[in-house]
Amino acid sequence: MASIDLGGMAVPETALAWKFVRATGPGGQNVNKVSTAVECRLNLDAAGIRGGVRERLERIAGSRLNAAGEVVVFVDTHRSQFRNREAALARLAALVEVARPEPRPRVPTRPTAGARARRRDEKKRRGAVKKLRSSVDSRED
Repeated sequence: MASIDLGGMAVPETALAWKFVRATGPGGQNVNKVSTAVECRLNLDAAGIRGGVRERLERIAGSRLNAAGEVVVFVDTHRSQFRNREAALARLAALVEVARPEPRPRVPTRPTAGARARRRDEKKRRGAVKKLRSSVDSRED
C-alpha cells in the first residue's frame, strides 16, 4: 500500500479522496471543457491520525472539517488539474504540520519587583492628576 507524506506524517493513499470539477475564472475555452478544480478529502479515521494530533488538526481545520470526519480542501487557483492537486496536497500538509508538534505548556510568570514598584508609582501619579481635577473645596481635606 502506497503512502503520501503529509507534513511529516505518512498517510495511506486510500485515506485521500479526489474529486475534479470545472473551475471558475480565467482559462478561455478550457474553463468550459476541462475539470481542473480539485476537491481533496482526507479521512482522518483511514489516515490513522490519533490522539492529540487529531484533536489539534480538527481544531485547526475548523470549517474544513465535515461531520464524516474528513478534512475537505478545495483548490481552483491554477489552470491545470495537476497544479491544483499539488496545491491541495500542500495545503493539507501545512495543516498537518501545524497540528503535529505538541504545544509547550505555559509557565506562569510573576511580575518583577521593579515592575510592581513602577505600577504603584504610576497609580499614585494618576491619582494625583485626578485629584487636581476635583473642585477646590474638596481638596482642602
